[in-house]
Amino acid sequence: MLIAHLSDPHLRPKGQLYQGLIDSNALFDQAIDTLLALDPQPDIVIIGGDLVDEGTAAEYETVQTALSRLPQPVYAIPGNHDAPDAFRLSFHAAPYIASSGPLHFDTGTDWPVRVIGFDVTVPGDHHGDIDDTRLDWLAQRLAEHSDRPTLLLMHQPPIDSGMAYIDAYKCQNGGRLAELLFQHRNIERVLCGHIHRAMQARFGGSLLMTAPSTATAIALRLHPDAEPASVSEPPGLLLHYQQPGQPLLTHWLPIGTFPGPLPFF
Repeated sequence: MLIAHLSDPHLRPKGQLYQGLIDSNALFDQAIDTLLALDPQPDIVIIGGDLVDEGTAAEYETVQTALSRLPQPVYAIPGNHDAPDAFRLSFHAAPYIASSGPLHFDTGTDWPVRVIGFDVTVPGDHHGDIDDTRLDWLAQRLAEHSDRPTLLLMHQPPIDSGMAYIDAYKCQNGGRLAELLFQHRNIERVLCGHIHRAMQARFGGSLLMTAPSTATAIALRLHPDAEPASVSEPPGLLLHYQQPGQPLLTHWLPIGTFPGPLPFF
């Protein structure tokens, strides 16, 4: 099974730039071009939040226009820049979208690898949180199909990245999540976005990974007093690849076209 993992596209209404500087819509179209050029094609596409920048209906129209090019099922969770009601309306045709409450999803047994979307956003704020209701929902889901390889998708990482100015908006109460995940050996990855960079760390007995943004990168400034900044680095995505009898692999894939194929050295 091949799972394409995009995050933080921050799409804007047609013709508008992200932060007035970057054409995030064109970059997302390039990400889709990159996916469409893959052979074999991904089985599903997952998106880890911040599909849009301001939560407007016009932005979600851009989302659906872009995603209409993909032949695969698309599963998405919101991020802190998404508006829950507008997100819900935009994806109303998707069978996994709940009519109220957090926008979790669960692919269940539809695929060899199960993906659970865990909505930890706090409407109106930029940090995430894991309250009792959300944790109970996840505990119930993890108790099901406990023998199936599982990816847990959330937006804000429940750990620090070392960039203090973004860590102020991480997912709070991550220790509670780690305790729960330690009870389940089938969690292959904890997948996050939000920091617009690729990062990995051990967490809850599994491997936590963040996907890069398809738009801009948050500047890797590790000094605790560093000023917030973004960088127009090459965008990327993650590909999670499961072969029968083999461990799950994750590839980082740059978005765009590059010289080649060249002779194999």
